[in-house]
Amino acid sequence: MESEIIKTNHGLVQGTVEGDCVVFKGIPYAQAPVGNLRWRAPRPLHPWQGILKADHYGNQSAQKDWSSEPPGLFTREFHSDPESSNPSSEDSLYLNIRIPQKRRSAPLPVAFYVHGGAFMGGCGHEATFRTDAYAKKGVILVTFNYRLGIFGFLAHPWLAKEDPDACGNYGLLDQIAALTWVYENISAFGGDPRQITIMGQSAGCMSVRALLSILRSGEKFSRAIMQSGAGYPTLLGSDISLEEGFLRGQYAVEFSGVQSLEGLRSLTTKQICEIQEKVYAKVAKLGGGLAFSPVTNKTLLPLPIDEMTEKGMLADVPVMIGTTKNDMTVLPEEAAAKDSRFQAACRRWAQIMEENGHQPSYVYYFTHDLPGDDAGAFHSSELWYMFGSLNKCWRPMTDDDYALSEKMVSYWTNFIKTGNPNGSGLPTWLPCTSQNPFQMMLDI
Repeated sequence: MESEIIKTNHGLVQGTVEGDCVVFKGIPYAQAPVGNLRWRAPRPLHPWQGILKADHYGNQSAQKDWSSEPPGLFTREFHSDPESSNPSSEDSLYLNIRIPQKRRSAPLPVAFYVHGGAFMGGCGHEATFRTDAYAKKGVILVTFNYRLGIFGFLAHPWLAKEDPDACGNYGLLDQIAALTWVYENISAFGGDPRQITIMGQSAGCMSVRALLSILRSGEKFSRAIMQSGAGYPTLLGSDISLEEGFLRGQYAVEFSGVQSLEGLRSLTTKQICEIQEKVYAKVAKLGGGLAFSPVTNKTLLPLPIDEMTEKGMLADVPVMIGTTKNDMTVLPEEAAAKDSRFQAACRRWAQIMEENGHQPSYVYYFTHDLPGDDAGAFHSSELWYMFGSLNKCWRPMTDDDYALSEKMVSYWTNFIKTGNPNGSGLPTWLPCTSQNPFQMMLDI
């Protein structure tokens, strides 16, 4: 069923009713970064004529074909859903908005979610995020796509000469463009632009940490949630130096065989993806971690994020932060002890925020072993629970799983509403401080 028509700054848009939500799918928030706009900062959107029927999701950002990957935990968990396996393309700068079906008189808080995927995969309409649980709690949920991999994070002297502010961080600039679009338009959907929470998991968490560093005034958002990808010191993925970014960019140029930036821009998407896979392989062989990720390019990110954290150069907003028991590279003995170096880094991050006089940080630790196999509380496993989308998961969820999910949805949406996760009927969640390094244990 079609929804009411909403007037945005760029034109009229109409969504569809799904359950307790009205969903607006595939709304463009910037010009398509194709042709001569490849590896440029996102350009402002042109207005459209007529009514945009926002009834289907936009393309995934250009990435490898995950269906060709061998069967494995993440393939089955997150890459087997037909609706989120729609075509990938460089024309991918689209966002999705889920609002309650029944409009409310007071403007609603907004969750602005940055998807994960190691900066090389994923999209904003994965099954995990297609939920009406937030709408039922009076929260608007926004998800979106941003440029990934070599398309989003290529650094090279050619690009630095053209635009030093954007070099290496096109994907981050996409995120800022999407956030700006939401800030300027969400009131038309019943949202409150003064109550936007930026949140993300894995690469999305690293992105939120970068946004806290870039948008240090807290403009356009009021709170932040960081899941499995932040802490102090940084242990799981981080920004890379401009010099290291240039080195990886040079690998890409060498694999391409071209002699100029114009030559790179003339290559097809498929050719660029093939070059990307070669760079991934070379960086992995050299032990360099993520081949393409945010770059400390001296302008957009002037210093390494760990250094900015130490110096208090992050937005002063309430934060929720945590990891999972069997998170990426967690050792068996850490999981058995239910405490890892990643979890310790979250507590230390909260304490540094306290030392810098920032607003409270709430630390969680997701320790529930998911049913169905022996993967435990693996990296990304908490997403099904905090989004309230267990019914879309293949696993044999129990009543206890649904009860844990309800508790987590309540904690998350309470925090999005007020900057404090506590609420009626919930166990008390204290801020994490040097005197009381409290962490909320999330288990059945």
